[in-house]
Amino acid sequence: MIDKKEIEVIEIIKKNQEISSKEIFESISSSISYATIKRILSKLIDENLLIKKGQGKSTKYLISPSHELLYPVDIEKYYEKEIDERDIKANFNLLLIPETLKECSVFTFNELEQLDLFQDKFNRNISQLSEIEYKKELERLAIDLSWKSSQIEGNTYSLLETERLLKEKETASGKTKEEATMLLNHKEAIDFIIENPDYVIPLSVSKIEDIHSILIKELGVDKNIRKRRVGISGTNYRPLDNEFQILEALSNMCELVNSKKNVFEKALLLLVLISYIQPFVDGNKRTARIVSNAVLMNHKYCPISFRTVDSVEYKKAMLLFYEQNNISIFKEIFIDQFKFAVNTYF
Repeated sequence: MIDKKEIEVIEIIKKNQEISSKEIFESISSSISYATIKRILSKLIDENLLIKKGQGKSTKYLISPSHELLYPVDIEKYYEKEIDERDIKANFNLLLIPETLKECSVFTFNELEQLDLFQDKFNRNISQLSEIEYKKELERLAIDLSWKSSQIEGNTYSLLETERLLKEKETASGKTKEEATMLLNHKEAIDFIIENPDYVIPLSVSKIEDIHSILIKELGVDKNIRKRRVGISGTNYRPLDNEFQILEALSNMCELVNSKKNVFEKALLLLVLISYIQPFVDGNKRTARIVSNAVLMNHKYCPISFRTVDSVEYKKAMLLFYEQNNISIFKEIFIDQFKFAVNTYF
């Protein structure tokens, strides 16, 4: 998070568009030194919230094009306002994928350093496992992921009931057939990406559609790109409703993800963008979680189960991205869940 002094610096730059460090120092109300101002500016540049141009005394500071995307948000304060009171980006942002996200990194250097350390730990851990032990841990993660991904979508199976269903095909009493089918489809989709680790490389629209088809099998959901409007509960954000624009957005997303070099960035972008585009009538977030994990596993990175995510907090973070194109809260979830996966499995 950023503190009050950093917020004030950002607000001064917003008002002036381009401004020098000396002018910021003269404008700030806080009693802080010029050296502190320079440290704040350096930190905000590292976090991709500011950019600078020029050199020496002619250096000017500007708000970064990725500022809205990365600016830390107080999520509790944000949701103090009801749906109709929130000032949101109600329509799909056509420039977000081909321009904003193409030009910036969603992670800071420090965040990537943290994630890399945990990936190194994962590599050390699995190097000490036999093939049988590795498969056993992967099976455990697959059950947890099937359960949590379904729970986020309203499935009422407990983790223990999910384990019985997926291991012994024993359905839970008092639950619907659709709930069991959703869980079984998750497991089938995860098994598919385990057996076909290179399937999503390079990523394409047809490959995303294939994974979606596994996830919605026998659930009465239309396959392929939707041809009608969808509404999202809890928000006034309206996804694209034109089939050709949806296809173009999904194609742009695939091109973006394929062009990114960092695996963590690929995985995070897939989680938020498939959900944001809403290419299917139903099953978008489920598809996003499986495709994101497929990319992690293809590059031999630790997959994520999302087991300890609070379903409501997950949805709040996603709605924030829909409404403000701000990824800060969802990024925190991603980092926390990657660390949890490394520490819990394998």
